[in-house]
Amino acid sequence: MTTKVAICGANGRMGTQIIDEIRKLGNLELVAGFDVADEEKVLPGGVAVSHASKLSEVLAKTKPDVLIDFTTAAAATENVCIAAASGINLVVGTTGFSEEQLRRMHTAIADGKVAAVISPNYSLGVNLFWRLLTIAAEVLQDYDVEIIEAHHNQKKDAPSGTALAALDALKSTLGKDEVVYGRKGLALRGKEIGVHAIRAGDIIGDHTVLFAGPGERLEIKHQAHSRTALATGAVKAAGWVANARPGIYTMADVLNEQA
Repeated sequence: MTTKVAICGANGRMGTQIIDEIRKLGNLELVAGFDVADEEKVLPGGVAVSHASKLSEVLAKTKPDVLIDFTTAAAATENVCIAAASGINLVVGTTGFSEEQLRRMHTAIADGKVAAVISPNYSLGVNLFWRLLTIAAEVLQDYDVEIIEAHHNQKKDAPSGTALAALDALKSTLGKDEVVYGRKGLALRGKEIGVHAIRAGDIIGDHTVLFAGPGERLEIKHQAHSRTALATGAVKAAGWVANARPGIYTMADVLNEQA
């Protein structure tokens, strides 16, 4: 059975990569694309890109099973609410949401009785990276912990969603609440978790967690060489969520069920 897919952010870097991945598969069909610019563009298969303001109208006509969103936090919040109200399942890879935006999306998903995969990173390697962090943190309870992430100079949110997910995993495992974002001035290091963000050039995404103790350090690192890894995971999630029960899931749910 073919899963019909629509994508918000169709002209963006991630959107373009996801469309390329969909074309490689026989079980997914692109039926609609949305963006805020170049709405006259025609995607592979003759699918026209519609302006984001026409989302509700075009979704009603094309009837996709899943909407994939890689846009901005403000845009994605509105897109999710519209799609959920239309009974369309979701894959959300946008990051940088506020607590209020997350609350609105979660409410819309529950009210619409749809299934949604929401993850800051769809790379298979990153999802393993998060698991490895919890294993290391369980053993290295007394070590200093630092998170360093680097992305391209056009990324707006910092720290990245991937780094924040790593932080949540570490805080939970270590039982630590204190976090320092960058350091400046004279201050002794305490028991905090340090978080540092770099924005430079065209870096796709690098994430490192450093555990340092007496006489040694351990670094767990993930580097994205291209957006292909992210796109492949997002497409995998789209195929999975089309048949999932209503609720909110992570990429870990997708991988655990397909393992």
